[in-house]
Amino acid sequence: MTTHTPPGLSLEDVVLTYPDGDRTLTALDRVSLTVAPGELVAVVGPSGSGKSSLLAVAATLRGPDAGRVVVAGRDTGALSAKERTALRRERIGIVFQQPNLLPSLTAEEQLLAVAHLRGETVRAARARAAELLESVGLDAAKRRRRPHQLSGGERQRVNIARALFGGPAVLLVDEPTSALDHERGERVVELLAEVTRRHRTATVLVTHDRGLLGRADRVLTMRDGELG
Repeated sequence: MTTHTPPGLSLEDVVLTYPDGDRTLTALDRVSLTVAPGELVAVVGPSGSGKSSLLAVAATLRGPDAGRVVVAGRDTGALSAKERTALRRERIGIVFQQPNLLPSLTAEEQLLAVAHLRGETVRAARARAAELLESVGLDAAKRRRRPHQLSGGERQRVNIARALFGGPAVLLVDEPTSALDHERGERVVELLAEVTRRHRTATVLVTHDRGLLGRADRVLTMRDGELG
């Protein structure tokens, strides 16, 4: 008997609009997307096509006008604002375009700061931080360095480890290679593919660079708010 694995992320007929002067702009037009645990889905498309809106809705940072967003089996539309915040903290990892690391903290301390916000003990958090930073290719010496002492690719690796710290079901990645050359960008996408499979996250990668799509399980294109 085969067991059915529920999707980590599911968007069903999602509509999102914004006011635009005296008009209404449709950012997402009946978008549906299902991403399974351990699957990496890349989304490409021109600027203004709706990619950022897609990530915002998937991250529960914006509520849709219509449709359903289900994260780790929970219908986010049925949750209170407080419950959505908790779900985002515990089940969604976000890798921003710019790492936004705190300049005074070492790579390890960036993750420990997340642990502090989650109310975890330092000892358990330190072991988890070391394990995650090692898994993204940062050795003990680099884990003690501050952001200005790391390369752009290394800073993005810290960013990915930080996003994985809470053991998210969903990993949302926004243009992680935009500030990197092609070779370093390839390494970051390879790393994302590896951690997606190892941590069984449902990963959505938004990128403008079609040369980095070889490691994705699926590639979808956004145009004028439609996903296909």
